[in-house]
Amino acid sequence: MNEDPHRIASLLSANPFFSGLVQGTLDKIAGICRQQHLAARDVLFLKGDPSDGLYAIRRGLIRIGTTDELGQQMTMNVLGGGDVFGEIALLDGRSRTADAVAMEDTDLFFLPRRDFLGLLACEPSIALQLIELLCSRLRDVIDRMEETKFLPAPTRLARRILMLAIDYGTEVHASQEELASLAGVTRETVNRQLQSWKRTGVLSLGRGRLVIHDMDGFRRLAKIGRS
Repeated sequence: MNEDPHRIASLLSANPFFSGLVQGTLDKIAGICRQQHLAARDVLFLKGDPSDGLYAIRRGLIRIGTTDELGQQMTMNVLGGGDVFGEIALLDGRSRTADAVAMEDTDLFFLPRRDFLGLLACEPSIALQLIELLCSRLRDVIDRMEETKFLPAPTRLARRILMLAIDYGTEVHASQEELASLAGVTRETVNRQLQSWKRTGVLSLGRGRLVIHDMDGFRRLAKIGRS
C-alpha cells in the first residue's frame, strides 16, 4: 500500500497516539511511515526477534502474547484500531518481548526504528507521547497485579471482557484460552463463568466470540461504574 504522504498524515491524525501532534510533525512521521497488511493468523513478529520499529493499528486486531517450549500460548493483550505497540524494543534496541499475531485481517502503520529515533531527537513532542504510552502500560500492569491479588476470578474475567468491549465493541472476538490468559484464570473457569452469564441473558456465545447484551449489567459484574 503506497498512499500519498498527505493521506497518511490525515490517517495518522485519527490515531489517538498521533492526534495531539502538530501538522508539521505529522507530516514528518508520514514521510517515514510504511503501511502493512496482515491476513488473519499472520505472524508480525515473535518474542526474541530484533526490533525493527514501532507499529500502530489502523484497523483489525493483534494478539500480544508468548508461547512456551510445549506450544502453550499466553495472551498478554489484545490490541485494535488506534493502538500502538512495539515501543519497548523500539527505545532500548533489544529483542522483542512478546509475539504479535493478527487475529483478523489487519492494516498497520510501521515506523522504522532508525528513522523514528532520528525524529525523536528533533521532535520532543513525540518523545512525550512515548513517555505517556509507557506510563499507561505501567499503570495497566499495576492495575492487573492488584486485580489478581484482591479480586475474585469472575470479577477479573468480567473486567477483561468489559475492557475489550469498551475498546472494540460489544461483539468480543477472543477464544476462551485468550480470555483465561488475560484474566489470569483457567480455561475451565472461563467456560463455567461464560455459561453462567449466558443463562442470565447478559451475553450470548459463539465460536471464538461473545456478544454482550447488557453493558450496564456487565459493568456491575465487573464492579466498574459508568464513566
